[in-house]
Amino acid sequence: MKIYFEIFTFLSLVIVFSCCGGGNSQITPVQQDRQRLIPQQIIGETDRQALLRSLDELAELERAGSWIQGMALTESGLRENAGDYAGAVAAAYKELALAYGRGLIQKEDIKQGLLNLLEMKNEPSVTGAANAILAFVRGQWAEASAGLSLLFDQYEEPDSFANWMLLVCALEMNRAVLADTEAAENRRTSAAYRAIRARYAQFPEYWYRGARAFSGVIAADYAENCINSSVLGPFADECRKILASHAGLRPEDSLSIKTKREIETIISQSINTGNPELLDSLMPLISLPDNPYTVYATGMLRALNSVPVFRDYFTGQASFSSGRLAERLSYISRG
Repeated sequence: MKIYFEIFTFLSLVIVFSCCGGGNSQITPVQQDRQRLIPQQIIGETDRQALLRSLDELAELERAGSWIQGMALTESGLRENAGDYAGAVAAAYKELALAYGRGLIQKEDIKQGLLNLLEMKNEPSVTGAANAILAFVRGQWAEASAGLSLLFDQYEEPDSFANWMLLVCALEMNRAVLADTEAAENRRTSAAYRAIRARYAQFPEYWYRGARAFSGVIAADYAENCINSSVLGPFADECRKILASHAGLRPEDSLSIKTKREIETIISQSINTGNPELLDSLMPLISLPDNPYTVYATGMLRALNSVPVFRDYFTGQASFSSGRLAERLSYISRG
């Protein structure tokens, strides 16, 4: 069993780091982290309690926002040594899901890794976990929920990755069948989902699923966090549409939407380099109808008007702009 699962872990490493310039024979930074995080004396022991304590320590690191690349593979190895083979598969998938959410790999890479694992015909808990997670990746929520429920019991931590997947299944199924979003069961699921956010603050898909499931200010908050966690990731475009809808804009306006953190980052880079042309990327946002993101960006830009190089930039942009953009730039340049 261990040989087979270690092959899947190796495949995970290959998939994750082939896109990051890896592939040479030298030890990778993640392997170094794994050697540092897993106490070497534990690897050769059968002390399950010591392994579980190490898992508790990793969980606390995640809750503290210290989720580094490769940590889920560390968790996978610990769970395997503790005999939690289904949990080991889930942890390896967590590493892949994080890489996918950050735009480092494609969803097809994840599916192929799971299919490769199934072809090895491992012991039942590994096969069951691989099948359930494959259904999850494919968006087959009822099938995924049924499979995961059989593998992970009530002793799982409320914010464990397995419970996150089960909550996602519930939220997505509720979206499909419930017209009344205030239904009691959906409220309980939503509350449970929001309660685990500390552990998944760096996990783009956590925010994405919440943004899809919730509404109003909460959905907008989750959408912003999703974009901020991975601006170029696969979930960012849909989250910008959620922000546009929340702001009363058209779906096509989502292409111009930027979160407040993005706005601050662009302006900081422009100030630090003394290059006002870096602000060009904010012009489509400035030209939108009134909305919280445009108002925020306009206020931030107006504060730069006291600096001559930026005032000249705004005046120049206003001179060859028209409509709403020209009006806003004129307002900014009058600072």
